[in-house]
Amino acid sequence: MECEEKHIRIVAVKGSVRPGNYTGMALDLVADEFSKQAGVEVHVVDPAELSLPWPGSGGGDDTDKLQALIEGATGVVLSTPEYHGSYSSTIKLIIENLGFPSVLAGKPVALLGVAAGQIGAIKALEYLRSVCSHVGTIVLPGPVSVAGVQQVFNEDGQCLDERIEARIRGVATGLMNYVHQNICPRATLEAMVREKSDS
Repeated sequence: MECEEKHIRIVAVKGSVRPGNYTGMALDLVADEFSKQAGVEVHVVDPAELSLPWPGSGGGDDTDKLQALIEGATGVVLSTPEYHGSYSSTIKLIIENLGFPSVLAGKPVALLGVAAGQIGAIKALEYLRSVCSHVGTIVLPGPVSVAGVQQVFNEDGQCLDERIEARIRGVATGLMNYVHQNICPRATLEAMVREKSDS
């Protein structure tokens, strides 16, 4: 079976719950880029629509749904604004609700960050990369950081800079390249081995 015939599932997680947040605007571009790919299903997780418990307070229906969604994903995108020199509490809450061992373990994960400052979300992405590595994800190189985000998007969520838009959309193409080069060949090989053992 060719890779292009497989059904690839991507989960893209929004790391902010503020109305009209720039993180969501950037993630929408990534999701749109995924939607252009044949055989790819993308699901955007908006934490504002979930009722997730704080760590140590037990699970719930939304926790179970979130874990099942991530567990079934071929790849994951985590997005975050930079708050106080780190990633958002929202994205931390998402990660805490994925259990330990985490259902993120073994998944390829692409990172996207936005910030108001001139240096972008570099610190947030560094800390997020560390946490993702700790729970066993395959963190892809080249995380995308968007600086001065208020000047990059207008109030309608349109990106005003073609070069930056291309970089943001590159989160999707980078993850898809990894999937096609690493996951699809492995899945094809496993299918061939199963077919041979069944014959």
